[in-house]
Amino acid sequence: MAGIAPKRPVAPAVRGQRFAVVVARFNEPISKKLLDGALGALAGHAVTGDRVEVHWVPGSFELGQAAMTLARSRRFAGVVCVGVVIKGATPHFDYVCSVAAHGIARAGLDTGVPVTFGVITALTEEQAWERAGGAVGNRGEEAALAALEMAAWLRARRGTRAARAPRGKR
Repeated sequence: MAGIAPKRPVAPAVRGQRFAVVVARFNEPISKKLLDGALGALAGHAVTGDRVEVHWVPGSFELGQAAMTLARSRRFAGVVCVGVVIKGATPHFDYVCSVAAHGIARAGLDTGVPVTFGVITALTEEQAWERAGGAVGNRGEEAALAALEMAAWLRARRGTRAARAPRGKR
């Protein structure tokens, strides 16, 4: 089902928190719209200037590796991944989408750093444009908001755990 992700209030990033955005160059005009959406969402939550880094990779297949490298660096509170895969006449679409999704998920799970999925997987170019700031929203913006929300959620959980830990176990 297509639609715009529900908007939830997200607090501004904590002072000093940094975020990375990894952008797949394939289908670059649409990817640039996703990047604009992600940067706009981050800026709206006080993440600008040297607090955000943009990294370009060849395509969506490479997003997972780049996200893992950035998340492992521990320099970022979250990593936003954006890209566009449009179905063609061969099964290539299925392989690229699968690798992108699994790689992005693995980067977050293996590192504990929020790594979010802003990859459009569309059957047509028209559908992709609709999801890059058109009638169905902007998946880059949505992924950036998810990264901000998860960074805050994890920060709160870690703070709660540290506050409740018995002395000597912190």
